Amino acid sequence: MSKIRILPDILASQVAAGEVVERPASVVKELLENAVDAGAREVLVEVERGGSLLIRVTDDGCGMEKEDAMMSLERHATSKMRQAGDLHSIRTLGFRGEAIPSIASVSRFRMVTCEKGAVAGTELIVDGGKLKEVKDAGAAPGTMIEVKQLFFNVPARRKFLKAESTEAAHVEHEVRIHALAACQVRFRLRRDGNELFDLPAVSGRGDRLRHLLGVETSAELIAVPLHAGNGFSVEGFLLPAAHARKGRRHQCVFLNGRPIEDAAISRGLAEGFKGGIVDGMHPAAWLWMEMEPQLVDVNVHPAKREVRFHRPHEVRDAVALAVAQGLLKERRRHLTPPAEEAGLRVQQTNQDLPAAAGQIKSLFPRNALPQQNSPLPDPSLRSWLPSATQTDLSFPAADGTRPPHSVSPSGAASFRLLGVLSSRFVVLESSDGLVLFDPRAARERIVYERFLQGEQKGVETQGLLVPILIELGPREHELVMRNHDRFAAAGLELGDFGGGTLQLRSFPAFLQVADPRSFVNEVIDDCSAGGGGARLAYDRMARALAKRAGMNELARVDGAMVLLDELFRCDLPYCAADGRPTLTEFSLRELERRFGNR
Repeated sequence: MSKIRILPDILASQVAAGEVVERPASVVKELLENAVDAGAREVLVEVERGGSLLIRVTDDGCGMEKEDAMMSLERHATSKMRQAGDLHSIRTLGFRGEAIPSIASVSRFRMVTCEKGAVAGTELIVDGGKLKEVKDAGAAPGTMIEVKQLFFNVPARRKFLKAESTEAAHVEHEVRIHALAACQVRFRLRRDGNELFDLPAVSGRGDRLRHLLGVETSAELIAVPLHAGNGFSVEGFLLPAAHARKGRRHQCVFLNGRPIEDAAISRGLAEGFKGGIVDGMHPAAWLWMEMEPQLVDVNVHPAKREVRFHRPHEVRDAVALAVAQGLLKERRRHLTPPAEEAGLRVQQTNQDLPAAAGQIKSLFPRNALPQQNSPLPDPSLRSWLPSATQTDLSFPAADGTRPPHSVSPSGAASFRLLGVLSSRFVVLESSDGLVLFDPRAARERIVYERFLQGEQKGVETQGLLVPILIELGPREHELVMRNHDRFAAAGLELGDFGGGTLQLRSFPAFLQVADPRSFVNEVIDDCSAGGGGARLAYDRMARALAKRAGMNELARVDGAMVLLDELFRCDLPYCAADGRPTLTEFSLRELERRFGNR
């Protein structure tokens, strides 16, 4: 008997579903792409229980006749390709013909579709890949697809779904992304019967972006001017360097209407900001690109999110130049007349990238960069705290603005201060040799233990006179709401303000932070990076907060010994919250050996 056999059609579709359908949001993605390809002007997405119970996508596109509707259930059935050459000229979002049969094979599936002008539409019912019923049905022009009990016949896949709120957040993210890609389409999203948003069709991409970002963030948008050449064009919007985040979740890129992710574009964004953003951080950006289909391969990933450019270096350089020009233009708007006379001019479109990047760097002097460890620049920034408590707070100052503090007789007394190395480490002398002291790691340990001490009785907080609004993506918003009690226990009272916006009402009293909004955003980024869908342990929350607080600590001569003394009052003074050392010693014996002495 032959060992090699052809897979049954249903099993083959379920295998394909493993590549195409990862979670409810994957279903929504595929159905939205089909709706946009069908020329829809309105799309309604409805989900229940995060999409595991029900996903329904209704559009007013071209619809299908009965024969085409039945054919759409067959694997590799598509209206978008006829011959091999078509693979090099794809302009549609979908083209493989795998989505519908794959989805139908792992759910209880129902489709109602009707062509414009048709007397009646067609209704198809599929149960786990088996066609159960086909009949005429009254229907409005367009297509409605209903997916119930996703993975009901593949329990191993269903087991890996996250909490309902997490899956719903992924669905919302997918709808928002496609709403940005197709601003000419009206998008509505309903979750468990409640309408989350209704985005009207707009003529400009900036209008759609402003609808999603909100008034406050939208006011800071920087336009990226159209840059075109060699069969490729790019334009879009940026946020200033102060909005840079640790991950790339706030970079949205669309190629010929398709949401994509690509390393060359990310590198281009970073190069365009060169000299104006902290290493390891990534700018927030929304870019729309158009490219001749022959110059890009979109058939390299089952979910079609990744692409392969034929000339990636040209794409990178074009993105970098467009971003650099956008930043130059924005900077020039704020320049004073003397600065303009000094020769800072917006670069022309034929200017090469090195020159544009050089001017960008000159516009961000080293002491003006948005460094995370910069001290509070002005006491007037205390205005976000209640006036009754402002006098009780101490803020870090720049080197030389305060007299040296006296050294406590314990802890730090066993060291002699020698100086500061590269504004990063404090150099000390001990009885055994040379010691390097890391103020960031020390502050992290101190803050971490303060949070642990307050876990049971609560962290002392400062209420804000004016609550701060923090706008988040749906997945980050879900993370905070799911772990609201953990944030509150750590002194961060974050309430839901509606529309994906949080309201920061209180802040830990002992944290010295110049910009609470950026601080909280960075903490949420750190927590998301470790698995945003899971419930956060308080210890993990404390580590994230301590890590961000430590980044604000400068290495300076005048405060080093006081900080060292405070460190030695901790239970574990020799390591930060993540295990990094706070002090590293080079013994005299080791130094002698390094210099060849015995």
